[in-house]
Amino acid sequence: MQTIPVISNKQARRLWLSTNLLLQAPTGPLDVYGIIHSLGFVQLDTIQVVARAHHHILWSRNQAYREHMLNPLLADERRVFEHFTHDASVIPMEFLPMWQRQFQRFRAKFANNGWFKNMSGPKERAAIKARIAAEGALSTHAFDSATERPKEMWARPAHKKALDYMWYVGELATCHRRDFVKFYNLPENVFPDHRGTSPLTDAAQLDWLCRAALMRLGFGTQGEVQRFWDAASAKEIKGWLGTALPREVMIEGADGSLTRSFAADDIEARLDALTPPSTRLRILNPFDPAVRDRARLERLFGFEYRNEMFVPAAKRKWGYYVYPILEGDRFVGRIELKAERKSSTLTVVNFWSEPGVRWSTARQSKLDSELRRLARFVGCQTLA
Repeated sequence: MQTIPVISNKQARRLWLSTNLLLQAPTGPLDVYGIIHSLGFVQLDTIQVVARAHHHILWSRNQAYREHMLNPLLADERRVFEHFTHDASVIPMEFLPMWQRQFQRFRAKFANNGWFKNMSGPKERAAIKARIAAEGALSTHAFDSATERPKEMWARPAHKKALDYMWYVGELATCHRRDFVKFYNLPENVFPDHRGTSPLTDAAQLDWLCRAALMRLGFGTQGEVQRFWDAASAKEIKGWLGTALPREVMIEGADGSLTRSFAADDIEARLDALTPPSTRLRILNPFDPAVRDRARLERLFGFEYRNEMFVPAAKRKWGYYVYPILEGDRFVGRIELKAERKSSTLTVVNFWSEPGVRWSTARQSKLDSELRRLARFVGCQTLA
């Protein structure tokens, strides 16, 4: 009987940080597209307490990054497209042939979905397409009607539901953003010639997505493989694992427990290539891919982290928008920040060190240095 190899907790943590481009210092030549490609996707988010999530995520990998550098990849070069993984994200355009099943999944999902039951019908959607064909790219504001605005919280007007539906199923595509407002265009004006179909079967697309997920995870359980792209069901992932038979490993958690997982094909080479982590201290975004899977984060690092933005203030354990603090290969604290752009001030609202972490003068100096770097990134002149 073959023994399943065990990957120590130290190796697992470093491998995970390496695949997330966080093991080494965020310096050197900048390749924005290369970062997105290596990560697989970068989540987009509207909240701008300090910096929007997608900009912060890219900056955390290379601090030469600036906010104006992302949109050209979408709007001019067409090297990335926007669609939905676990949330709205930018994805390398070369992954589009393998993303056709995601468009189809949303079409099937919304066929009987109550959210779209009052959506504009095929004729109304055809009219939206006709307007875009005649006028060029349009945002949702181009379809606004004062009489159409619903009063209920979270409610959306019919045209917005139609635009959402068409974007999810691939009938429209994001061509650019202006002040983070999405502009829609016809797919043929955004996607390459293979936009409407894929030469790959659905099974081949699923195989690619699973292998690409494992490559970017390094190792993962069935659930972690599924959650990476969120482009397949649990049944589909289980079926793929039973057919593809990827390498099995045991991953040691922060508490010493072992979790049976599946590994990338080159796992030995990756482990051999691991280097000690940078001693740099980094403030990560709450939507950073390294911390997005909270259960995986806690198992590997012993770091309990939850996003409390939608938790009532009185019930929050920490705060509204709290940033994890990574030092080397462990999380040493968390910090709540706010950028006041009118006064050009980055304010520390609150700070907590992790239990068992001695907050020395040297560690505080590293935090102060990172705060100054973050302040420069978002255009703040003062720390408070």
